[in-house]
Amino acid sequence: MTTDLRDQLRLLGLRHTGETLDDLISLATKNRWGTQQILEYVARVELEDRARRSLERRLGHSRLGRFKPMADFDWAWPKRIDREAVDAALRLDFLEKAHNIVLVANQGLGKTMIAQNIAHAAVQAGQSVLFTTAAQMLLDLGSQDSARGLDQRLRHYCNRVSLLVIDEIGYLSYDNRNADLLFQVVSRRYEKRSVILTTNLTFSDWPTVFPNAACTTALIDRLVHHSEIITIEGKSYRAREAEEAKPARRKPKS
Repeated sequence: MTTDLRDQLRLLGLRHTGETLDDLISLATKNRWGTQQILEYVARVELEDRARRSLERRLGHSRLGRFKPMADFDWAWPKRIDREAVDAALRLDFLEKAHNIVLVANQGLGKTMIAQNIAHAAVQAGQSVLFTTAAQMLLDLGSQDSARGLDQRLRHYCNRVSLLVIDEIGYLSYDNRNADLLFQVVSRRYEKRSVILTTNLTFSDWPTVFPNAACTTALIDRLVHHSEIITIEGKSYRAREAEEAKPARRKPKS
């Protein structure tokens, strides 16, 4: 009988209750719960379980991977950083109006870490998120061998997620095809859904990696409009950590 009830609960979508039915019966019997108390308990734990599973799904789909939390960020290290702007981004103030965040910094200053933490905050707030590098996204789009296939992948990046994070713009040069694909992604999301973009180049240097001057100007125009530009200046964290690790490596064994 219990097995049949467990299966029926799962068919009704009460998966957690079905999986923990024996525990529920024991708890209700021990506490002498009435019908209303049992229903209130089932409703509460099912909502909690669904929220947990939904969060796990969104995290999986986001492709965020492992990253350091903002608690580990050394605010004293950069020579220049607008902490208030970063804190506002972490509060997700920009998402409601479909504004963008552009993080500009040399390698090793934490721009990707900040972008990942903003994205993680969005996932926790119930938003759909996708994190990708510019190289990965453009390779995916450029590998489509039909107009229909390309349109499907463009919808994947442009329509299906509330927040798209494009990491590492400017580390590679872009031919006209890739520049056009990036422009299409930004244009389709423009004023509809937010983008976070990280780059090691100031906008004045973008023509050095984008061959089409007209496309570059239009791309920057759409990115800058309704965007918070956060510039980080200073020396690389990773270079500092490498220097600090040298004495430990050189220390002779006792």
